Amino acid sequence: MRVVVDLSRCQGYAQCAFLAPDAFRMHGEEALMYASNPDDSQRQQVLRAAAACPLQAILVDQLEGRDAPVGTSPS
Repeated sequence: MRVVVDLSRCQGYAQCAFLAPDAFRMHGEEALMYASNPDDSQRQQVLRAAAACPLQAILVDQLEGRDAPVGTSPS
């Protein structure tokens, strides 16, 4: 799985860091740091974190093709 955060949209609400602390963390009060290729064992936490983002700034690309990427409509 690949994770991309649109840092120009991110406002530092930290919902992702709360729901998936191994993949997302706040650096200071406003800067988000994240794992661009989190371990597959974190899949559910990362998907929940992406869904919880109030600004939908997190895109998760599921490289295995099992699911459609979060934040996109199915074709």
